[in-house]
Amino acid sequence: MLTLVADRRDLAAGARAMAPWLVGIVPFGLVIGLSAAQADIPTLAGWLTGPLILAGSAQIAMIQMLDAGATPVVVVLAALVINLRLIFYSATMARYWRGTPWWWRLVAAYLIIDPSFAVGMDGYGRPVDRRRGHAYYLGGAALMWVAWVGAITVGATLGTGLPAWLHLEFVIPLFLLGEAVTKLGDPALRRAIFAAATVAVLSLAAPLHLGIVLAIVAGIAAGLTVQPRPRPSRQQPGQLAEVAR
Repeated sequence: MLTLVADRRDLAAGARAMAPWLVGIVPFGLVIGLSAAQADIPTLAGWLTGPLILAGSAQIAMIQMLDAGATPVVVVLAALVINLRLIFYSATMARYWRGTPWWWRLVAAYLIIDPSFAVGMDGYGRPVDRRRGHAYYLGGAALMWVAWVGAITVGATLGTGLPAWLHLEFVIPLFLLGEAVTKLGDPALRRAIFAAATVAVLSLAAPLHLGIVLAIVAGIAAGLTVQPRPRPSRQQPGQLAEVAR
Protein backbone atom coordinates (compact mmCIF):
# COMPACT_ATOMS: atom_id res chain seq x y z
CA MET A 1 0.00 0.00 0.00
CA LEU A 2 1.41 3.35 -1.03
CA THR A 3 1.69 6.18 1.42
CA LEU A 4 -0.20 9.45 1.09
CA VAL A 5 3.11 11.21 0.54
CA ALA A 6 3.90 8.94 -2.42
CA ASP A 7 0.45 9.60 -3.88
CA ARG A 8 1.00 13.34 -3.56
CA ARG A 9 4.34 13.06 -5.28
CA ASP A 10 2.78 11.24 -8.22
CA LEU A 11 -0.08 13.75 -8.36
CA ALA A 12 2.48 16.56 -8.49
CA ALA A 13 4.53 14.70 -11.12
CA GLY A 14 1.46 14.34 -13.32
CA ALA A 15 0.65 18.03 -12.90
CA ARG A 16 4.21 18.98 -13.89
CA ALA A 17 3.95 16.79 -16.98
CA MET A 18 0.72 18.58 -17.94
CA ALA A 19 2.15 22.08 -17.39
CA PRO A 20 3.72 22.45 -20.89
CA TRP A 21 0.36 21.62 -22.45
CA LEU A 22 -1.17 24.68 -20.79
CA VAL A 23 0.63 26.90 -23.30
CA GLY A 24 -1.90 25.74 -25.86
CA ILE A 25 -4.79 24.78 -23.59
CA VAL A 26 -5.29 28.20 -22.01
CA PRO A 27 -5.47 30.24 -25.25
CA PHE A 28 -7.68 27.51 -26.76
CA GLY A 29 -10.07 27.83 -23.81
CA LEU A 30 -10.06 31.62 -24.10
CA VAL A 31 -11.12 31.34 -27.75
CA ILE A 32 -13.97 29.00 -26.85
CA GLY A 33 -15.15 31.32 -24.11
CA LEU A 34 -15.04 34.28 -26.48
CA SER A 35 -16.93 32.30 -29.12
CA ALA A 36 -19.62 31.48 -26.57
CA ALA A 37 -19.93 35.14 -25.54
CA GLN A 38 -20.12 36.38 -29.12
CA ALA A 39 -22.54 33.73 -30.40
CA ASP A 40 -26.28 34.35 -30.50
CA ILE A 41 -26.90 31.90 -27.65
CA PRO A 42 -27.06 32.30 -23.86
CA THR A 43 -23.52 32.79 -22.55
CA LEU A 44 -24.17 30.25 -19.80
CA ALA A 45 -25.09 27.62 -22.38
CA GLY A 46 -21.85 28.23 -24.25
CA TRP A 47 -19.83 28.16 -21.03
CA LEU A 48 -21.39 24.87 -19.97
CA THR A 49 -19.86 23.17 -23.02
CA GLY A 50 -16.57 23.35 -21.09
CA PRO A 51 -17.31 21.25 -18.00
CA LEU A 52 -19.96 19.13 -19.75
CA ILE A 53 -18.12 18.15 -22.94
CA LEU A 54 -14.47 18.88 -22.16
CA ALA A 55 -13.42 18.64 -25.81
CA GLY A 56 -12.35 21.73 -27.72
CA SER A 57 -13.22 20.77 -31.29
CA ALA A 58 -16.66 19.50 -30.29
CA GLN A 59 -17.31 22.62 -28.22
CA ILE A 60 -16.43 24.95 -31.09
CA ALA A 61 -18.65 22.96 -33.44
CA MET A 62 -21.57 22.99 -31.01
CA ILE A 63 -21.33 26.73 -30.38
CA GLN A 64 -21.16 27.48 -34.10
CA MET A 65 -24.08 25.17 -34.91
CA LEU A 66 -26.24 26.57 -32.11
CA ASP A 67 -25.40 30.07 -33.29
CA ALA A 68 -26.51 29.07 -36.80
CA GLY A 69 -29.83 27.76 -35.47
CA ALA A 70 -29.23 24.02 -35.87
CA THR A 71 -31.62 21.69 -34.07
CA PRO A 72 -30.45 20.19 -30.76
CA VAL A 73 -30.51 16.65 -32.20
CA VAL A 74 -28.12 17.59 -35.01
CA VAL A 75 -25.86 19.44 -32.59
CA VAL A 76 -25.62 16.50 -30.20
CA LEU A 77 -25.05 14.06 -33.06
CA ALA A 78 -22.25 16.21 -34.47
CA ALA A 79 -20.56 16.40 -31.05
CA LEU A 80 -20.75 12.61 -30.67
CA VAL A 81 -19.25 12.06 -34.12
CA ILE A 82 -16.38 14.49 -33.48
CA ASN A 83 -15.60 12.81 -30.17
CA LEU A 84 -15.49 9.30 -31.60
CA ARG A 85 -11.71 9.45 -31.21
CA LEU A 86 -12.24 9.13 -27.46
CA ILE A 87 -13.31 5.53 -28.05
CA PHE A 88 -9.76 4.74 -29.15
CA TYR A 89 -8.37 6.48 -26.07
CA SER A 90 -10.75 4.61 -23.76
CA ALA A 91 -9.92 1.27 -25.34
CA THR A 92 -6.22 1.92 -24.74
CA MET A 93 -6.78 2.95 -21.11
CA ALA A 94 -9.12 0.04 -20.35
CA ARG A 95 -6.28 -2.34 -19.49
CA TYR A 96 -4.96 0.06 -16.87
CA TRP A 97 -8.36 0.82 -15.37
CA ARG A 98 -9.61 -2.77 -15.27
CA GLY A 99 -10.52 -3.79 -11.73
CA THR A 100 -10.72 -0.23 -10.39
CA PRO A 101 -13.85 1.02 -8.51
CA TRP A 102 -16.72 2.27 -10.65
CA TRP A 103 -16.32 5.82 -9.38
CA TRP A 104 -12.71 5.90 -10.52
CA ARG A 105 -13.60 4.73 -14.02
CA LEU A 106 -16.36 7.35 -14.12
CA VAL A 107 -14.06 10.22 -13.11
CA ALA A 108 -11.12 9.03 -15.19
CA ALA A 109 -13.26 8.58 -18.30
CA TYR A 110 -14.78 12.03 -17.85
CA LEU A 111 -11.31 13.58 -17.79
CA ILE A 112 -9.89 11.71 -20.76
CA ILE A 113 -9.06 13.97 -23.70
CA ASP A 114 -5.99 14.43 -25.89
CA PRO A 115 -3.62 16.04 -23.32
CA SER A 116 -4.73 13.88 -20.37
CA PHE A 117 -4.44 10.76 -22.52
CA ALA A 118 -0.89 11.65 -23.55
CA VAL A 119 0.20 12.42 -20.00
CA GLY A 120 -1.60 9.36 -18.63
CA MET A 121 0.07 7.02 -21.09
CA ASP A 122 3.43 8.41 -20.01
CA GLY A 123 2.56 7.70 -16.38
CA TYR A 124 1.25 4.20 -16.95
CA GLY A 125 4.18 3.39 -19.22
CA ARG A 126 6.63 3.73 -16.38
CA PRO A 127 7.65 0.64 -14.38
CA VAL A 128 5.69 1.70 -11.31
CA ASP A 129 2.74 0.41 -9.33
CA ARG A 130 -0.53 0.89 -11.19
CA ARG A 131 -1.94 2.93 -8.33
CA ARG A 132 0.90 5.40 -8.77
CA GLY A 133 -0.04 5.57 -12.45
CA HIS A 134 -3.59 6.47 -11.43
CA ALA A 135 -2.28 9.30 -9.25
CA TYR A 136 -0.03 10.53 -12.08
CA TYR A 137 -2.95 10.54 -14.52
CA LEU A 138 -5.26 12.27 -12.06
CA GLY A 139 -2.71 14.97 -11.24
CA GLY A 140 -2.27 15.89 -14.89
CA ALA A 141 -5.96 15.63 -15.78
CA ALA A 142 -7.07 17.72 -12.80
CA LEU A 143 -4.68 20.54 -13.67
CA MET A 144 -5.89 20.42 -17.28
CA TRP A 145 -9.54 20.61 -16.17
CA VAL A 146 -8.96 23.60 -13.91
CA ALA A 147 -6.97 25.47 -16.57
CA TRP A 148 -9.48 24.63 -19.30
CA VAL A 149 -12.62 25.63 -17.44
CA GLY A 150 -10.86 28.66 -15.98
CA ALA A 151 -9.76 29.86 -19.43
CA ILE A 152 -13.26 29.38 -20.84
CA THR A 153 -14.69 31.33 -17.91
CA VAL A 154 -12.29 34.23 -18.48
CA GLY A 155 -13.02 34.25 -22.21
CA ALA A 156 -16.78 34.17 -21.69
CA THR A 157 -16.54 36.94 -19.07
CA LEU A 158 -14.43 39.23 -21.23
CA GLY A 159 -16.73 38.62 -24.18
CA THR A 160 -16.16 41.16 -26.91
CA GLY A 161 -13.93 43.30 -24.72
CA LEU A 162 -10.70 42.00 -26.24
CA PRO A 163 -9.43 43.87 -29.32
CA ALA A 164 -10.04 42.18 -32.66
CA TRP A 165 -6.42 42.69 -33.75
CA LEU A 166 -5.35 39.89 -31.40
CA HIS A 167 -6.97 37.35 -33.77
CA LEU A 168 -7.23 34.71 -31.08
CA GLU A 169 -9.15 32.49 -33.49
CA PHE A 170 -5.82 31.49 -34.99
CA VAL A 171 -4.74 29.95 -31.67
CA ILE A 172 -6.59 26.69 -32.34
CA PRO A 173 -4.95 25.72 -35.67
CA LEU A 174 -1.57 27.00 -34.48
CA PHE A 175 -1.81 24.87 -31.33
CA LEU A 176 -2.73 21.76 -33.30
CA LEU A 177 -0.02 22.46 -35.89
CA GLY A 178 2.57 22.83 -33.17
CA GLU A 179 1.58 19.50 -31.64
CA ALA A 180 1.88 17.79 -35.04
CA VAL A 181 5.26 19.29 -35.94
CA THR A 182 6.89 17.95 -32.78
CA LYS A 183 5.93 14.39 -33.82
CA LEU A 184 7.40 14.46 -37.35
CA GLY A 185 10.62 12.76 -36.25
CA ASP A 186 8.87 9.41 -35.77
CA PRO A 187 8.24 7.60 -39.11
CA ALA A 188 4.92 6.08 -38.00
CA LEU A 189 3.64 9.35 -36.58
CA ARG A 190 4.87 11.28 -39.62
CA ARG A 191 2.97 9.01 -41.98
CA ALA A 192 -0.10 9.16 -39.74
CA ILE A 193 0.01 12.98 -39.62
CA PHE A 194 0.30 13.39 -43.39
CA ALA A 195 -2.44 10.85 -44.06
CA ALA A 196 -4.79 12.43 -41.54
CA ALA A 197 -4.09 15.94 -42.85
CA THR A 198 -4.73 14.87 -46.44
CA VAL A 199 -8.03 13.18 -45.62
CA ALA A 200 -9.10 16.11 -43.45
CA VAL A 201 -8.56 18.57 -46.31
CA LEU A 202 -10.33 16.35 -48.83
CA SER A 203 -13.31 15.84 -46.53
CA LEU A 204 -13.89 19.45 -45.47
CA ALA A 205 -17.36 19.33 -47.00
CA ALA A 206 -18.39 16.16 -45.14
CA PRO A 207 -21.59 16.62 -43.08
CA LEU A 208 -21.63 16.64 -39.28
CA HIS A 209 -17.85 17.19 -39.20
CA LEU A 210 -17.34 13.57 -40.26
CA GLY A 211 -14.08 14.63 -41.86
CA ILE A 212 -12.46 14.64 -38.41
CA VAL A 213 -13.39 11.00 -37.82
CA LEU A 214 -12.29 9.99 -41.32
CA ALA A 215 -8.96 11.74 -40.79
CA ILE A 216 -8.42 9.96 -37.47
CA VAL A 217 -9.15 6.56 -39.00
CA ALA A 218 -6.85 7.30 -41.96
CA GLY A 219 -4.06 8.43 -39.64
CA ILE A 220 -4.28 5.32 -37.47
CA ALA A 221 -4.34 3.04 -40.50
CA ALA A 222 -1.35 4.80 -42.06
CA GLY A 223 0.65 4.68 -38.84
CA LEU A 224 0.08 0.95 -38.49
CA THR A 225 1.59 0.30 -41.92
CA VAL A 226 5.03 1.44 -40.77
CA GLN A 227 7.25 -1.43 -39.75
CA PRO A 228 8.91 -0.85 -36.36
CA ARG A 229 12.65 -0.38 -36.53
CA PRO A 230 14.54 -3.37 -35.14
CA ARG A 231 16.58 -2.44 -32.13
CA PRO A 232 20.28 -3.32 -32.33
CA SER A 233 21.01 -6.23 -30.04
CA ARG A 234 23.47 -5.66 -27.25
CA GLN A 235 26.19 -8.27 -27.54
CA GLN A 236 28.35 -9.36 -24.69
CA PRO A 237 32.13 -8.77 -24.84
CA GLY A 238 32.67 -12.46 -25.51
CA GLN A 239 30.27 -12.41 -28.45
CA LEU A 240 31.98 -9.30 -29.86
CA ALA A 241 35.29 -11.13 -29.72
CA GLU A 242 33.83 -14.04 -31.67
CA VAL A 243 32.54 -11.64 -34.33
CA ALA A 244 35.94 -9.96 -34.58
CA ARG A 245 37.70 -13.26 -35.27
